[in-house]
Amino acid sequence: MSSLAEMTGLQALQHALTQDNHSGIGRTMEFTLTELEEGRVVFEGTPTEKVYNPIGTVHGGYAATLLDSACGCAVHSTLAAGQGYSTAELKVAYHRAMTKDTGAVRAEGTVVSRGRRLAFAEAKLTDANGKLYASATSTLILL
Repeated sequence: MSSLAEMTGLQALQHALTQDNHSGIGRTMEFTLTELEEGRVVFEGTPTEKVYNPIGTVHGGYAATLLDSACGCAVHSTLAAGQGYSTAELKVAYHRAMTKDTGAVRAEGTVVSRGRRLAFAEAKLTDANGKLYASATSTLILL
């Protein structure tokens, strides 16, 4: 295939995974796509003081970004070539604070259901021991 536009969503994500092709936000926030199958993805990262808020813990936006990426890419993995999507709604629940001592975290996103115009996904952000730090549900519009 000559371009990403000619690839299905799953093929485009597989290309990114095998080429170690990090998106801009992944480079900025230092997280990567590590697992992929149709309808399910995993992103992993290790929060540092670079993503702290003024009160000395990891900013909620770090968790929200990983969860949004996991929900969005889970849906992306189900798209046909030339099809796109956009997040219409993201609801995040924060279960406990993260710090630089939390260590590596993983955001696992899965598609809950998918129609012709809308898709619904969920994601969980956990540490290496499976402790839950945040969770999200997302509504995505298919373009």
